[in-house]
Amino acid sequence: MGNAKVKFLKEDFIPLLEKLNGTEKGKWGVMNGQQMVEHFADAVKNASGKLILPVVNEGERLKKSREFLMSDIPFVENTKNPLIPEEGINLRQSNIESAIKKLQKEFEYFFEVFGNQPNFKTKNPFFGELDYDMNIQLLHKHAMHHLKQFGLA
Repeated sequence: MGNAKVKFLKEDFIPLLEKLNGTEKGKWGVMNGQQMVEHFADAVKNASGKLILPVVNEGERLKKSREFLMSDIPFVENTKNPLIPEEGINLRQSNIESAIKKLQKEFEYFFEVFGNQPNFKTKNPFFGELDYDMNIQLLHKHAMHHLKQFGLA
């Protein structure tokens, strides 16, 4: 998988998120900046195998979802995630700075897990079993979606 995507996730994504104040709303959706950061931390926890989420797509839907994942097609604005409540997620961190630090720690753990176990696979609720390259593809695509949502990309 592209080293540019890994470099982006390791070096560029967090500094972009640090431009958020946490209370701003995105161009679409219900989450504010801090909710998005905490949501993204959960996505990284799922990618590292630390957070197990219920399966959403199976069979033909899973096949189509995986084809989309590996394409260059971005997520559609206002894509509904059935795992996120209508009002957004409940905040767990006291402020956006803490939420970003938590996200950074989750990224470090993700890269450590796959560094120690290159053949490790995790289960994503929408895209099924993912190896390192597929997780990088998803995390990058997901990051770009939310950066666009908050006017940072």
